[in-house]
Amino acid sequence: MKRAAGNLFEPDYLSDADRRTLRAWLGTLHPLWEDRYPPGAAEQRRLLRPVYWLGNWQFACLGYYEPPRNTKDCAVRAEPFPDFLAGWVADMEARARRTFPPSHVPRGWHLNTCLVNFYGNRREGDRWVDAARVGEHRDREPGPVASLSVGARARFQFVRRGERDAPPVETVWLTDGSLQMFSGPFWKDSVLHRVQRVDKSDETIGPEIDGFHTRRVNLTFRYVPDADITAFRDLAPTAREHVRAYVQELGRSSDFWAVSGANA
Repeated sequence: MKRAAGNLFEPDYLSDADRRTLRAWLGTLHPLWEDRYPPGAAEQRRLLRPVYWLGNWQFACLGYYEPPRNTKDCAVRAEPFPDFLAGWVADMEARARRTFPPSHVPRGWHLNTCLVNFYGNRREGDRWVDAARVGEHRDREPGPVASLSVGARARFQFVRRGERDAPPVETVWLTDGSLQMFSGPFWKDSVLHRVQRVDKSDETIGPEIDGFHTRRVNLTFRYVPDADITAFRDLAPTAREHVRAYVQELGRSSDFWAVSGANA
């Protein structure tokens, strides 16, 4: 069977020097532990792992960003990419345009948001729980998605919807410094993707995080139409209050967020 267009894997995308640069930068971040629902909600739970966003912050309590319905007051303007990362993003965009069919790349597409996900073990009371897996899901943002992996090796799979126990459509081992890109109706809509496991490792990647040991970091780059990204000060009042405490926390370590919070 012919493999559907829209899937690119580069196992050695980052050089040794690139990986050192990225790891050093990751060590400067102050990730957030977010709650799933707004403050005061009848039901509440913390997300499984800490995160950081660049470009725009898609706070969990605002309902993420899911077009065509959830687009307003869901994507909050965040820090721009550091220069070294912006250079890689430009290269990834060029690769997508060279490799994927034009129909996969919507008008105006560019990788303007990045989710930095920290994968590892989470402390719960007196025990440590593996929080490195990710269940089946799809990325709803339009256009190609790019994913950089750092640290321990991860088993990444594409699986057909509603066929959890069937053999995966494709399995890839995401290694330290690898790039995975996918696009189009098959890889983004017909199948879901998941991280089934992450190798054990005593190495800590990124910053020290209380109650969490990070053994892998993934940076996922997506596109949110610029018109859907809202400055914190311009959010609807209710949405602004839902995330104000997060913005204040971010402002303690980020000049961008300190200014954003001070202006609202």
